[in-house]
Amino acid sequence: MSKARFLVIGSNSFSGSHFVAGALRNGHAVWGVSRSVEPNSVFLPYRWAQPDGNESLATKDNFNFQTIDLNSELNQLFELIDHVRPEIIVNFAAQGMVAESWLNPTHWYRTNVVAQVALHDELRKKKFLHKYVHVTTPEVYGSTDGSWIKEHNNFAPSTPYAVSRAACDLHLHSFHQAYGFPVIFTRAANVYGPGQQLYRIIPRTLLSARTGKPMQLHGGGYSIRSFIHIKDVVEATLKLALTGESGTTWHLSGERSCSIRQLVEQICRLAGASFSELVQSSEERLGKDQSYLLDSSAVRQVHGWTDQVSLKEGLRETLEWVDANLATLKTLPWSYQHKS
Repeated sequence: MSKARFLVIGSNSFSGSHFVAGALRNGHAVWGVSRSVEPNSVFLPYRWAQPDGNESLATKDNFNFQTIDLNSELNQLFELIDHVRPEIIVNFAAQGMVAESWLNPTHWYRTNVVAQVALHDELRKKKFLHKYVHVTTPEVYGSTDGSWIKEHNNFAPSTPYAVSRAACDLHLHSFHQAYGFPVIFTRAANVYGPGQQLYRIIPRTLLSARTGKPMQLHGGGYSIRSFIHIKDVVEATLKLALTGESGTTWHLSGERSCSIRQLVEQICRLAGASFSELVQSSEERLGKDQSYLLDSSAVRQVHGWTDQVSLKEGLRETLEWVDANLATLKTLPWSYQHKS
């Protein structure tokens, strides 16, 4: 399948919008769906001006967007799917944010489980659907306790968010076994890059460094993570969408780790800010896992993928995005805005 029709659910999300840009760059036709209208174009890489002089990757001929809420407008989504008949659906849609899932757990289960099950129960009947890529999360494993874990690791979710994602993953496994539903699972660890939501640790630290506004470091920042640039994730996701085998699960991760504190210190050095003056320690978040370390050797060996963007290079690119759009970013909320 050289060129495909893609439907991207959650196309306004950070990863979803970068995937749309990657698919368009490779010549595919894309339909995007999100429950909110398109945000400021500073967060939509498929709307950014291109080095070749074109205004954006997205045109009226290769990209179509609709606002559809999975919780209340599934019939509209099914009408769109029957009209487009996409060969590949990539689903980035989920209620995110760990800490807030404790405050309104029913919202997380409704969006991440109930609405998704209803969606999949209809999709399994669509014979034109060749592949369904479900973008899930390493949080289903709970803390990896300093070990690099493989895809067959047992689930041990520790928050309402993680439980909701694990439940949906198990449901999809059952649909694959019972109906041959063509699902592929991807789990990426700590994705970052230009255009990321401002409440995430990397853009938030960069903004604080540029504005001098103090920031909180939960638990002193001693939890361990492995960060991966969105360009590398998009490349792997597109490859798996086109050539991956149904029923498989893949980890997308770098091979180096660092503490959140070390990350923030590196960002401060890059941006010329004082760590001690900028950062304030606060209590750890409820249920926060100490480490997420994913072994990505499978996708490297089977599909020949490798991450290309170093953390140093990726942070510099993200800082350039912040600097280029600082006037706009200053006017936007830096904290998570919950939508029920």
